[in-house]
Amino acid sequence: MRKPTGSEPGSMGEAGGLGSPAAPTSTTKDATPLSTVVRVRSLLPSLPPAERRVAQRVIDDPEGVANSTITELAQACGTSETTVIRFCRAIGFHGYPELRLTLATEAGRAQTATGGRIIGSDISPDDSLEQVVEKVTFADARAVEETASQLDIKMLEQVVDAVVAADRVDVYGVGASAFVALDFQQKLHRIGMVCAAWSDAHIMLTSAAVLGPGDVAIGISHTGATVETIDALEVAKGKGVTTVALTNFPKSPIAEVADLMLTTAARETTFRSGATASRLAQLTVVDCVFVGVAQRTFGTTRKALEATFEAVRGRTVRPDRRRR
Repeated sequence: MRKPTGSEPGSMGEAGGLGSPAAPTSTTKDATPLSTVVRVRSLLPSLPPAERRVAQRVIDDPEGVANSTITELAQACGTSETTVIRFCRAIGFHGYPELRLTLATEAGRAQTATGGRIIGSDISPDDSLEQVVEKVTFADARAVEETASQLDIKMLEQVVDAVVAADRVDVYGVGASAFVALDFQQKLHRIGMVCAAWSDAHIMLTSAAVLGPGDVAIGISHTGATVETIDALEVAKGKGVTTVALTNFPKSPIAEVADLMLTTAARETTFRSGATASRLAQLTVVDCVFVGVAQRTFGTTRKALEATFEAVRGRTVRPDRRRR
């Protein structure tokens, strides 16, 4: 079993220090607003310390980086120009000029989308309750939008194929991710699929131990470093099970035990309101998988939904029983 490296948002803390990523070979021409920042944020924990400082600067102030020379950025981050160039290549750019141009373009698009207003995610002690509401809802909405924009459709299709063909689906998640696992289990169970969600470390392991080829094990972890979830997927993988990971960080440890991986794009913010954003992002991906499965099994799904609706229809309060 792996030594614990961190825990889920919504529990006691976050994990750090992951392995170095392989550099992407190209950037996407039709980038959506702040897509570079989303990519940098997802790779942040896996970068070396010096490159991580450059990455954090890009995340905190993309427009400022776009207006800085490579020398100015290196000095501001306490590192060298060579490190800045290495960082650019690690996130898929040929060099610093390309990064500056892309950040400037995306910052302009983002301001247009918000009507010229700049809405931050971090909440300060002096913010009014109105500002708190605006910032929290902005972070939640951006998490869903950015998750959708970076979701790998081909990978999503492979996950849907695996779930449709599965004899059994077991879903693992601890802390706040356990709620997402339960949501997915409830959805699949309602359309007649054999599915279970587990959050207890021991039961997760025993569940994985009795799975076999033809089954699917799905691990949900925002950090991708939750040891209980990783261990359960590792056991399942050893049994010939198709393993799927849902995480915010594609270079995190859970990638080592996942045959297929889906990613979210949520950011952590003050008072961990990002934990809510990460749950919403995960639920968005889960919904996409579920609807894809329901489409492929339309006939049986429709019958199951009608049967389950009929089963609970009488459990609502009749109008004549409502209080006046």
